[in-house]
Amino acid sequence: MKVADIKRAACVGGGVIGSSWAIQFAMRGLAVTLYDINDEQLKRSEAQMHKSLDALEQFNAITPERRGEIVAAIRLTTSMEEAVADAQFIQESGPERLEIKQSILAQVEACAAADALYASSTSGLLISDIAAKAAHPERCVGAHPYNPPHLIPLVELTSGDKTDPALLRLAYDFYQSIGKEAVLLRRECPGFIANRLQLALYREVQDLVMRGVCSVEDADKALVYGPGLRWAIFGHNMIMQLGNPGGLTGMVNMLGNSGDRWLADMASWTHQPDNWAEVAQPGVDEEMKHFPDHIGHTNEACAAYRDQMLIELLKLHKKL
Repeated sequence: MKVADIKRAACVGGGVIGSSWAIQFAMRGLAVTLYDINDEQLKRSEAQMHKSLDALEQFNAITPERRGEIVAAIRLTTSMEEAVADAQFIQESGPERLEIKQSILAQVEACAAADALYASSTSGLLISDIAAKAAHPERCVGAHPYNPPHLIPLVELTSGDKTDPALLRLAYDFYQSIGKEAVLLRRECPGFIANRLQLALYREVQDLVMRGVCSVEDADKALVYGPGLRWAIFGHNMIMQLGNPGGLTGMVNMLGNSGDRWLADMASWTHQPDNWAEVAQPGVDEEMKHFPDHIGHTNEACAAYRDQMLIELLKLHKKL
């Protein structure tokens, strides 16, 4: 199979992730089937999909006519056979429990074509474990998106011990062809890449707040209005490259071991504070109170602002 042969995608499991994947596939010209386990869940997935489309339309990422085309490309079903029988690419977004994902894969394999690619949206499970009982483990890959998949381009690809390397490459090329930015893990690793980077940073945020160095609000401000602005453009290695006339090498040589004192003072614990939520929640509540009105002061308003900013950033990155 080649990328050009992939005409139909099945999204197995809806919710926030599955419905977002359906939008992503449909926006890129694929015929899509969105499956969920019953009518109630399917209606929730459909509502979530329309909520996401509302934001795209509101912030001028799509026209009403384009929205109609996207919706028309997505077929909703509670039949697994209808969902996957004619799909060349299957994106599973079920609950993050190994026994459930193994059960979903077994159901898919009973109905899908033997050469269909199967990608799991798992955020922490190993694809080797998910596909341990599969009839065709060579066709299974891990494909961890960042939420929401139709707005954030990243997808982290992992292969199991029986995954066919050629099919992993096919999955990579496919995601790239639909506007994603795929990264390949050379070996399986708990938490993948992005979440590990995020957790390492969050550990330092937690430590600074717990030690009384700064407030929750100021930690967030330091990120948003400092490195966060640069990270929205380039990764940290590229930021280093641009920070010195000698490139990354010049920056490393200039800094020398000056960061060693910081590293010695930074958090190295491996158990997050048990009372972190009790400390952080009041800080987040206070932070939201201080936001300007154009951002908002509720979760719903802040989420809408987040989506607007993501859409504008994606336009700058030529991703929308």
